Amino acid sequence: MLSRRRFFQVGSSWALSPLIGHAACEDGLSQFRSGSTAEEVTSGIDLTGKTALVTGVNSGIGYETMRVLALRGAHVIGTARTQEKGRMACDSVEGMTTPLVLELSDFGSVVECADSVSKMGMPIDMLICNAGAIFSELRQINGIEAHFVVNYLGHFILVNRLLERVISAPQGRIVIVGSRAHQSAPSDGIQFNDLSGTTWFNRQTAYGHSKLANGLHSLELSRRLKDTRATSNVIHPGVVQTNIARDLPHWQQLAFRLYGYLFLKDLQEGAATTSYVATHENLIDVNGCYFADSNPITSDENMQDEQMASRLWDVSESLTSDYLA
Repeated sequence: MLSRRRFFQVGSSWALSPLIGHAACEDGLSQFRSGSTAEEVTSGIDLTGKTALVTGVNSGIGYETMRVLALRGAHVIGTARTQEKGRMACDSVEGMTTPLVLELSDFGSVVECADSVSKMGMPIDMLICNAGAIFSELRQINGIEAHFVVNYLGHFILVNRLLERVISAPQGRIVIVGSRAHQSAPSDGIQFNDLSGTTWFNRQTAYGHSKLANGLHSLELSRRLKDTRATSNVIHPGVVQTNIARDLPHWQQLAFRLYGYLFLKDLQEGAATTSYVATHENLIDVNGCYFADSNPITSDENMQDEQMASRLWDVSESLTSDYLA
């Protein structure tokens, strides 16, 4: 008998379209499902000697991802917005971890974090872009809508500055945590003519807009990496109970927690797809795909729009040129 919570979880997984007709992505098919946990999908995997960088490890999916990768033997560099939060998270897991400060809204902080990683001198086997935020009201950072800055542009700089470290690994993997919420983005895709959000902002649309940018970032990365051993894939973790709603009004946070208790994945389940895509041997040649519930799925037209992805890359380079390697 399914519990009420598990019933709704399984029901939500049925809404994810199975992968059809993409041979490369089909190599990523697995026996895992929506209720699988990060420990289950990495069972038997030895990550000794490998290095992972995970952003946003002080709580939620990022913390569980760090915990499980370290448990499997990886050295995990975990980032948080403050040294104290990063240190507390890293000290609480078993294995080798290194905390670093990363404030994605501050591009200078992103550069400092990337440079600190580069100075460590090792290849990056797994670069997991996990950190993110939701804002209840329109905020702008240097004139750009805040979701777009924090959830996407900060990671764009980080990946750019560490890309050679990923390529130098035996089989480096970039895993970008997206969301099916990208379907809430404007129907015509990235709002190149108004990245400030002034004419179109609402919370749901803005968050979806940033998640569409995450997906297109991975798509363009995969194209640029095709002649290397490195790969880039984007994942939907499921609807997970995390503290991503920390910037919402208190009553909305309470409503989110109640909804989470009834319907959402727990953190162990929420970190499963990230951990699967970052570690499994059968994904060595899987590049440019979209995963949910530890299996490849189809995505909509905007997420597969190579022209939009290429334009987004060019615009992002222009916006962040002072901070790129």
